[in-house]
Amino acid sequence: MILIDEKARVERDTKEVVDLTQALVRIPSVYRPGVKDGNEEKTAHYAAAYLEEMGLDVHMEEVEPGRPNVIGIYDTKRPGKTLLFEGHTDVVTEGDPARWTYDPFGAEIVEGRMYGRGTNDTKGNLACAITAVHSLIKDEEELNGKIILCIPCDEEGMMIGIKHFIQQGWARDVDGAVICEPEENQLCTAQKGAMRIQIDAYGRQAHGAMPLSGLNPNTRMAKIITALDELEQREKEKTGKHELLGWPSITPTILQAPVSGEPQINVVPEQCRTTLDIRTVPGQNHEALKRDIQQILDRTMEGDAGFDAEMIVLEERPWTKTDRENPVVTAVAEAYKKVTGKAPVYNGVPGATDGTFLHLAGIPILTTGGGDREVPHQVDEYIDICDLVETTQLYRQTALEFLQEPKES
Repeated sequence: MILIDEKARVERDTKEVVDLTQALVRIPSVYRPGVKDGNEEKTAHYAAAYLEEMGLDVHMEEVEPGRPNVIGIYDTKRPGKTLLFEGHTDVVTEGDPARWTYDPFGAEIVEGRMYGRGTNDTKGNLACAITAVHSLIKDEEELNGKIILCIPCDEEGMMIGIKHFIQQGWARDVDGAVICEPEENQLCTAQKGAMRIQIDAYGRQAHGAMPLSGLNPNTRMAKIITALDELEQREKEKTGKHELLGWPSITPTILQAPVSGEPQINVVPEQCRTTLDIRTVPGQNHEALKRDIQQILDRTMEGDAGFDAEMIVLEERPWTKTDRENPVVTAVAEAYKKVTGKAPVYNGVPGATDGTFLHLAGIPILTTGGGDREVPHQVDEYIDICDLVETTQLYRQTALEFLQEPKES
């Protein structure tokens, strides 16, 4: 172990995390199919080279063309637990750059705040995790076990990166995971579940002046959406407001008719489609919800000759909950107290993260990281430099807390 003045160490780590965040943000990694170097590939290569320079055992695995995962392993060579830090390389679209005050991929620092797509969600927090591990290596801190830096693609989409990571066996021996997302360094021990459902209503096309010669799927879809609203209210009454996650929700997000072809004001469409973004909380049962939705469709079709409706489940992610007594939670809690001198604040994640699938793989997860939790995906996304500083030290101390003892056999 190398003894270093704490102030000097924090200053050293601060310079690294700021420089690394800027470097990552300045590589656009919005997923744009078919665009050369427009996906996560350049960011992944940069991260992999950085980890190799740190001396980690680095693996790069292509999930889809141009969309690799990066895995960096720091093995202390002493028996112990395995701690995983996870932060994704992809970012959402910047939208219209003209609406930004600063270049969305410029990573400009103005009055202690860095602006740019991914500064907050979540390249800043990824940089914090990498810097934290580098800091431990530089100081030759005495740890037991391993740290895995999991840097997957596609968190903002269907989460194919973390699914591939698990399928390849990388998660098999992980004892605890910190999901590096912007949560104001609150300790998020729960996440909402998610279901994405498509509902198609089928009628018969007709002239708008003679609607009875056809079958209008729009009016039937209106009944379905109204019934879904009533189902949401029943679910709220049944579950109540969750202490960390708030209310469950069933939200129609897309309403489209016709589904293909040009819409015309004087034509009754043949088909109408809606999509549902369903968010669930502990206590809800996804299978029961799917049955309830199917019953709504069945009731709407009943006695309505010629009308048909079907439900397709596009994606499903369960809600997650980790006990506060779990070692990964207590490690982060103790680290937070030592870094900030304050008691930790517990909260929940309003959406799903890559941690959802790590949870399904049997790994206890906790989500925390720097940055205002309301800022992701907005124009003029930013992170405060002081958040990068605090989060780096939080992750560093978390590793010290979690890996201080050999793993019990």
